[in-house]
This record gives sequence, C-alpha cells and structure tokens, in this order.
Amino acid sequence: MDKAAYAHALLTPSQMYAADKAAMKAGVSGPALMEAAGAAVAQAVIARWSPRPVSVLCGPGNNGGDGFVAARHLQNAGWPVRLGLLGAPDALSGDAAHHARLWASVVEPMSPALLEGAGLVIDALFGAGLSRPLDGVAADTVSALAGSGLPVCAVDVPSGLDGGSGAARGSVASACLTVTFFRKKPGHLLLPGRQKCGDVVVADIGIPDAVLNTIEPLVFENNPALWLHAFPWPRVDAHKYQRGHALVVGGRIMTGAARLAATACARMGAGLVTVAAPLLSWPIYASALTSIMVHPIRESGSLGDILADARINVVVLGPGAGISELTRRQALQVLQGERATVLDADAISVFGNDPQVFFDAIQGPCVLTPHDGEFSRIFPGEGSRLERALNAARLSGAVVVLKGADTVIAAPDGRAVINSNAPPQLATGGTGDVLAGMTAGLIAQGMPLFDAAAAAVWLHGEAARLYGIGLISEDLPGMLPRVLRRLRHHS
Repeated sequence: MDKAAYAHALLTPSQMYAADKAAMKAGVSGPALMEAAGAAVAQAVIARWSPRPVSVLCGPGNNGGDGFVAARHLQNAGWPVRLGLLGAPDALSGDAAHHARLWASVVEPMSPALLEGAGLVIDALFGAGLSRPLDGVAADTVSALAGSGLPVCAVDVPSGLDGGSGAARGSVASACLTVTFFRKKPGHLLLPGRQKCGDVVVADIGIPDAVLNTIEPLVFENNPALWLHAFPWPRVDAHKYQRGHALVVGGRIMTGAARLAATACARMGAGLVTVAAPLLSWPIYASALTSIMVHPIRESGSLGDILADARINVVVLGPGAGISELTRRQALQVLQGERATVLDADAISVFGNDPQVFFDAIQGPCVLTPHDGEFSRIFPGEGSRLERALNAARLSGAVVVLKGADTVIAAPDGRAVINSNAPPQLATGGTGDVLAGMTAGLIAQGMPLFDAAAAAVWLHGEAARLYGIGLISEDLPGMLPRVLRRLRHHS
C-alpha cells in the first residue's frame, strides 16, 4: 500500500499502543499526549453542544486520564462538571494519576447516580482495547446510561465496544459523538460499532505520522486515495480492445442479474462486453441489450468456444446462474484459465458441499463477492468480520469482497479495506450483480484486482448515496458517469 494511504489507516488497539510508545520514544511525553487527547475531547464537545451540566465517567486507566483532562478543560470553560471515577484515586498510576492530581474538584465514586441532572455525559471508562464484558458498577452505570436518553460523547470508543472488531461486549451506551486519536480503529467502521459510535472525530494529539512506517498497517478505510493512482481513466490514444473485453455468463431463467452486471461493466469503462446466453434465453438477452454483444452458449453449457477468444480478459459468473451442476462445471471451466474471474452468488454457493475443490480450482486472478449467506456456505465463521474476510482470502487465494453495510475487501497477502460509504438503500435486489459487473469492468481495463474491488465498492456506495431514497438496482449504472466525473474533478 502506498505510504500516502496511511492517512486512511485503521489501527488495532495493539497497533495504537505501539504508536503511543513510538511517539514517546520520539520525544513526545505521555502526559503531553494525554493532555492533548483530553483537550481534543473538550474542544469537540464545546463545538457540538451549548454549555450544560456534564458528567464525566472516568475509568481506572488511560481512558479515564483523558476524561480527567476533558473535565478540567470544560470546567475552565465555564461548564458545570461532575466527575466520577471507577476505583480509588490513589489506585491510579502513570499519566492518569498525574492528570487526576490536576483536577481540583470533587471525585465521586462510579455510580448510575452520576447521571442525575446531567445534560451530557462523557464516557471515558474504557477504551478500544477492552475485550471482555463490563461488570459490576461499570456495567450498571453503562446500562443506566444506555437507557437514559442522554447525549453521550465517547472517548476513543463507547465503553464495552471492542475497537478491533466492532463487537459489543455486553451493554454499550450509543454515543452521538466519538473522539478518537491519531487514526480510527476497525471497530469504528465494523457493525455494530459503527452504529454505536455516532459521528467519529479523529484528533491529532501529536503522534508523528512517521510512526506508521514501523507499524506498517495493512487495514484501511476505503477511500479514493488508496486506489486512484491505479484507476484506468480513458486515454486519447486507446481503442476499445485496449480497454478490455469482459464476458458475463447469463442464467437461463433469472436473466436480469447478468444484464445488470453487463451494463455496469460497460458503464465502468470496459471496451467490450459480451453476455454468454443459454440458447432458450438468447432472444431475451439479445432484445434487451444494444451496446452489449450476446453470444449463445452451446446446448452442453460449455463455454469453451467463447473462451477461445483470447481478447476476453475477465469473466463474470454467478449472477442469476442458479445453483446447479451446470453452474459448477462452468465455474471450474472459467477458473482453469489464467484470465481474471469475478465469481458471485450462485457460482460461490454451488461449492457449499466441497469448498476445498473450489479453493483448489482457483489458480488465476480471482475476486469473490459473496454476501454473508453465500460466504457462510463455504468459509469458516470464526472471528470478527474483518478476520473472517482475511481468513477467506488466505484460504481461497482470491480477493474476497464480503458484502454488507460494512463491506470488507480482503487480499490473500493480508491487506484489507473496510468500506464506510454504503447507504441503506443498497439493500435491494440486484445491487450485488451491479457490483460484480463494476469490479469486472475495472479489471478488464488492467486495474489490479484488490484496487479494482475496493474502487468498485466505493463507487457503488457513492452512486447509491447520490441517487438517494427510491433507488433500485438498475439506477446504479446510470449514476456512474456522474460519480466518475466528480471523482476525476477532485483527483
């Protein structure tokens, strides 16, 4: 990944700990980092809310230390502040103890009673590294906060949320605003974390960007900065064959899926797009498609004669294919060659009984685009969504696009991108077929597979966002010219 992409890196809690340590080794003191973090929380609160009584819930570690600093800054700004601490003040250590000593007002014991009379709560109990459920008075207080309806500003993550996975460890009080430091964590983007964090502000607290050169993060938030350098913009000296020839294999009954994929592939810029259509359905495809060629498939279902055209450099299989022995044979056939493949839907599900045969067949460049149901049929289900996608990429040797509101794009070499711009209107039939076609359209033009998958997912989300409410899948290809114009204008 290009070093410019580090602006969009996502750090696990252990990597964030390493970044803190590296910053201190470079000369930034721990108390200074904590002062900057707490001040950033206070500034974010002041920018969002008018002055009101605020209760600051502080934990026994560095997250609580950030809370002490935020409380002090808010009090100095004239806000009525009430501070509660989990544990005894004399049990604090290190930087947290230092900043607790600078708090000149009352420190109350942690209790749900701290919520009484509050107009805002700052949740500084536990940070992104917590991997166990809350218990005792901390759990009672967070449960009360979750049911209170009070606005919450979370420090780093809402307490009880796993910053690495986005999983909720017991009760978690949803925040309106989360202030995190240096870089986001995967849990800010992965569900349910994304829903629990509200608006996320990333504060600069003085950690040098250079520390990322030693951490070498491999997980990023999807953004054009990650892949725009490889985007295949049309060139004045290019002709259609230089922009690739994509083949979309159509189904016999569900003809709309392949037509959506083919149209999206063409809109994405592929020089030529052909739909391979079963003989009985050929008239449907031929009458519905104009700029896209339609080639009949032999009675046997073999694609051999079509694939003999060496100009075809990417194949899309799965949309509307049906779970059948024919789909299985066709998938194995297209995987035999060295040309790129994009496999979706039924072309993945058809291997549910023998996934190892599928994995062994993937010898060339391949992108898999399953949703959760299709994914679960052939891949293990252990771990977070990010971990599962990365494991699937390693097992299969393919780039895996695990689709959803928090789509994860994972490569076999350990790189991953989490997408965050997908609006809820994408949850409608056919949008996945469009995504498969968009991905193939970029691959046809020579874009590397991982970059093409990340770009297609982001552009897919952006097209849906710009269209807005009322979107259906066939609206997406028509939105692509507008999205691409905007992208080029800002590149």
